[in-house]
Amino acid sequence: MSGPYRERACPVPGAVLWTRTTGAVAETGASVLPDGCMDLIWSAGRLFVAGPDTRAHPAGPGERRRYAGVRFAPGTAPAYLGVPAHELRDRRVDLADLWTAAEARRITERIDAAADPGAALAAEAARIAGAAGPPDPLLAHVVKALDAGRTVAGTAAETGLGARALHRRSLAAFGYGPKTLARVLRLQRALALARAGVPLAETAARAGYTDQAHLTRDVKTLTGRTPAGFHNQANRST
Repeated sequence: MSGPYRERACPVPGAVLWTRTTGAVAETGASVLPDGCMDLIWSAGRLFVAGPDTRAHPAGPGERRRYAGVRFAPGTAPAYLGVPAHELRDRRVDLADLWTAAEARRITERIDAAADPGAALAAEAARIAGAAGPPDPLLAHVVKALDAGRTVAGTAAETGLGARALHRRSLAAFGYGPKTLARVLRLQRALALARAGVPLAETAARAGYTDQAHLTRDVKTLTGRTPAGFHNQANRST
């Protein structure tokens, strides 16, 4: 990454405010990895939504730009933005294409004019989230259960949903079905361990993979890299 990636507190429950500058130096292999989340991202004159990813999204070199983003907790952004997550899967979409162009422009101009664009973006996100009301607690339960390694069938039973109903709810809230969500959450557990320097065999066992070979295959499919490439690497994103 060409500029320091920093995270700050965000007034939206479960969300994180992050900032980053790109293009200061050449970037090699920089990418945003699947994490089950959606982001509302500002860069001077532009406000856009990063949908839920199922693969690494390149964040390669280019002109120097400042970014600020609000990374919403998994499953919460669709209710705030008024669009099903599966419509934004693996996409980056201008807010003006989801809302009226006038409203998107007003929000963007307020953030552009702020002394601290990150704080202004967080305030706008809090206003949007507040207007939408509290997140559905069922979705938080789905995330918690799958992240704890529960099966999709077990999670469906715990929530009182059948498998088909859980799949439909998951598509709208997370952008993909519960099996894919579980796989993405497992990936994030593994990357956190690998970045902390935990040996890969232990990482595989603790994250919920069958063995180290399974870990390597899955991480490479989702990120394009092997787990060894993430050892002791600072976390994330744009």
